[in-house]
Amino acid sequence: MTDAAPTPPHDDAPVRIRPEIAALPAYKQGKQADASAHKLSSNENPFDPLPGVLEALNAAGAINRYPDATAGRLRDALADRYDVPVGAVHAAAGSVSILAQLISAVAGPGDEIVYAWRSFEAYPMLVTVAGATSVTVPLDADARHDLDAMADAITPRTRAVIVCSPNNPTGPAVHRDEFARFVARVPADVLIILDEAYAEFVTDPDAVDGLGAEGFTGHANVVILRTFSKAYGLAGLRIGYAIGHPRILDAARSTAVPLSVTAHAEEAALASLAVEKALRERVATIVERRDRLAAALREIGWAVPEPHGNFVWLATRERTLDVAEQFERAGLIVRPFAGDGIRISVGEEESVDKVLRVAASVVENLPRHPSPGTLG
Repeated sequence: MTDAAPTPPHDDAPVRIRPEIAALPAYKQGKQADASAHKLSSNENPFDPLPGVLEALNAAGAINRYPDATAGRLRDALADRYDVPVGAVHAAAGSVSILAQLISAVAGPGDEIVYAWRSFEAYPMLVTVAGATSVTVPLDADARHDLDAMADAITPRTRAVIVCSPNNPTGPAVHRDEFARFVARVPADVLIILDEAYAEFVTDPDAVDGLGAEGFTGHANVVILRTFSKAYGLAGLRIGYAIGHPRILDAARSTAVPLSVTAHAEEAALASLAVEKALRERVATIVERRDRLAAALREIGWAVPEPHGNFVWLATRERTLDVAEQFERAGLIVRPFAGDGIRISVGEEESVDKVLRVAASVVENLPRHPSPGTLG
């Protein structure tokens, strides 16, 4: 028997924790709001569930039984919708879960994952958890992906590249022609993950469509991520899906936590797919509200990047936390990214004028930067 166990190397942790995990901050969810405030921090849908969803939830069955581990009915429905084999569809507890599975399937210690920055804040966390290394490429002057620079960043150690379109949190979408050129430069054995969580809100006719010829259908190394959390308004049920080569998705399924898609989430997703007209109407309302908000922000002095999600971006830089506090004092919970900017979700109609009043009150006191999304 040894004299004494070695002291755990990380603060007061009672066991040995991987150093990179001990140093990793937990995922920071958008701040919750009380009943008197507008929650514009998490890109949630402001509408109630689509018609038929609550009835489907009530009929979903007993919660003392496990769900179908394959989410087979939903995968069948999505395969029919996109005219792909059912093996080319994977469902999980939100598209971020599939992202984690894909990264774990292709990368480990010594490997690299390339993505733009700033982009979805979960990317660096998921790469670190897999034991891989993040390679970040700055956005361009219009807060868009610099796909040429991302292609230049690929090395023999690169196992995957993540492209977020529209980009969360800045808003612009990747164009199909630039994506096609990018895919042509990426080695065929490197996974390209096209994260399209906000695809339903895109109005740019030149934007990439991962389910078109420039995406999965034309390139076996491209996997498309979509979700029911945003446009479909099922964020609380956690369900998303991927479309891609069946063998790649088999590898993702091998890394998944079993039974993560609940029966209730599957039923709600199926019911939501059945009411396409109602979905389009709600998306159109949010898009109109988003574009009106962005135009008004520009009129009062903000250089808002072209928004194609359900949010707008204000690059407040070093004043970010101060400005976020002013929004909060006005009953508006927004999402600050310290040192970079503020993402404001498109919420209820009555929130729009309140956002504009606060934005107008702070705009003259902000420093002017020749950088994406800042004042002109």
